Amino acid sequence: MIRSIVSLMTAGALLSSAAELPVQEVILYKNGVGYFSRAGNVASGDTARLDFKAEEMNDVLKSLSVHDNSGGSVSGIRYDSSEPLERKLGAYPFQLNESQPLSSLLDQLKGAEISVNNETGLIAGSRIIKGQEGEEREQITILKKDGALQSMDLASVTSLRLIDPVLQQQLRDYLSTLTSNRTKDKKSVYIDSANDKSRDLRVSYLVPTPVWKSSYRMILESGKATLEGWAIVDNTSGEDWTRVNLALVSGRPVSFQSQMYAPRYIQRPFVELAENQPVRPEIYSGVIGGVAGSRPKAGVIGSIPNAAPPPPPSAAMRSRVQSEAAADMYSPSTIQVATEGQEIGELFEYRFNTPVTIRKNESAMVPFLQQKTDARKLLIWTSGLNPRNAVEIKNSTGKTLDGGPITVFDGGAYGGEALMETVKQGDKRLISYAVDQGTRITNNMESGSQTIREVRLNRGILTSSVTMQQVTTYTIRNSDSKAKTLIIEHPLNGESKIIGTQPMETTATARRFEVTLKPDSSETLKVVEETVIDQSDSVSNLSSDHIISIIKSRNLNEKGRAAMQQIADKKRAIGEGAQQLAAIESQLKDLAEDQNRLRENIKSLTNVPGQTESVQRYSRQLADGEVRITSLRDSQGTLRKQQAQLQSELNRLLENLSF
Repeated sequence: MIRSIVSLMTAGALLSSAAELPVQEVILYKNGVGYFSRAGNVASGDTARLDFKAEEMNDVLKSLSVHDNSGGSVSGIRYDSSEPLERKLGAYPFQLNESQPLSSLLDQLKGAEISVNNETGLIAGSRIIKGQEGEEREQITILKKDGALQSMDLASVTSLRLIDPVLQQQLRDYLSTLTSNRTKDKKSVYIDSANDKSRDLRVSYLVPTPVWKSSYRMILESGKATLEGWAIVDNTSGEDWTRVNLALVSGRPVSFQSQMYAPRYIQRPFVELAENQPVRPEIYSGVIGGVAGSRPKAGVIGSIPNAAPPPPPSAAMRSRVQSEAAADMYSPSTIQVATEGQEIGELFEYRFNTPVTIRKNESAMVPFLQQKTDARKLLIWTSGLNPRNAVEIKNSTGKTLDGGPITVFDGGAYGGEALMETVKQGDKRLISYAVDQGTRITNNMESGSQTIREVRLNRGILTSSVTMQQVTTYTIRNSDSKAKTLIIEHPLNGESKIIGTQPMETTATARRFEVTLKPDSSETLKVVEETVIDQSDSVSNLSSDHIISIIKSRNLNEKGRAAMQQIADKKRAIGEGAQQLAAIESQLKDLAEDQNRLRENIKSLTNVPGQTESVQRYSRQLADGEVRITSLRDSQGTLRKQQAQLQSELNRLLENLSF
């Protein structure tokens, strides 16, 4: 009968036991991590063990903190390596395969001292042999101290023990590695003590956890709102949280992942000392000159006690229960909120005064708030035809209100739902929960006038500050028989300012205007925005008409007006000269065409009998044209000099003028 190596090691326990520390405190954050604190007594000689999921190890290794409250100290912290199994097992002097026979292992240990049925010797070999009837038998051969070789069937062996303690430990370590690898999702951290005595340990760390969520119920009353907050907590840790101290933190601390668990390897170069290499002969050149660098009890929050189901209610009772249920829906829950809130730096913590129990792989709704806060009902409009029913909440609870969904009950009925961002103490927020179909809003946008407010000149560059107005008219119709307060959110243009009616407040994206609506009435709101735009142009590129419009501006001072008048005069003179030059060039073009025509006529009539008089007349016209051309070219040259002089004077004027 062939026996596997597993049967060899079931004779005794190979792994030492380790003490586990129960979870005492849990603090959940909004950034995907949770703080866990464990504490307990570790007996003398024991090692504290903490089990984690493999994906939690990176956060554990960068946040683990250990305290010995009994006066001792920690000598070291060990944890299961993430090295591949093949790499771990490859370091041992033997290998064990699945269903491997014992003889195969023993054959790998040739030369090791062994005791077989109280016979001691060195392993000379081990193999599987076939008997006469074809059966297979495992056999070991040992070299005894007297030099004799002795073979024995392993099937008949009742006692087999390795003598070498180092080899025994290696086999234990090998099998321990195989055992730990079977639970690939679990990794253990072991905490060793520096002295051999009973001690009280407290261990804390951060691991990835589901983000806790806030859910609110809001019951609107006259000028007040009862706000009821529930925290939704998920326990996915793989173990029960039994009567733990629970705290929930609102805020957004920075958290990230860093590869701490997986071993890192680098490629290293192969380097040898020079003396390990043969020496080559050296050839020297001749001298030619110079010098050659971590189970709840009944009644605890989160637990559901086992109880027999109640008898079915009567019809009268059902009717009464239904009416009571409807009333209960629109009134605050009968809950006992036992939390304390406190600022922790830039964060806010809700700490529960009574222990909480949540079983593993379960979630719980835990009440953390039931208070009245200041509230004002109104309408808010951002876009579309109808505004929304809304509530302006001012946080007067003394606590930070964590962001989450809100179910609103208004006038003893379900009103709608809203979503709220986190609100710090003393701050306020607007939330909308339904569409108000009794109010309609239209808006019309028009561009207003443009006015030059300021003109500046420097080195020929004219900068004008132009004011542009935009008017948006909101027309509001309240069809209901009750008065309302409306907030209109007008889109924010950061470069504009409001002229006339000012907003009640401004957000990052809108200006808010408050409008009081009378019953069955219409109202109008005009929002006038003024934007100042700076326009820069080279004066040389501006037309005279543009310059004259600047001179007429009421916002131009006398120095600027005088300077711009000088510029306008020069540009006008240059413009007039340019027109004269254009006229001369046009005349020269026409004369050149006439001269060419006359020359062609003379050429065609020459040597034609009886055309002498025509040729002479054309010749006189040609001569007169040349005189006219000469005179025009003289005038053109004079004008060009005048233009150059005027342009030079304008350039000097622009260079020296500033206002």
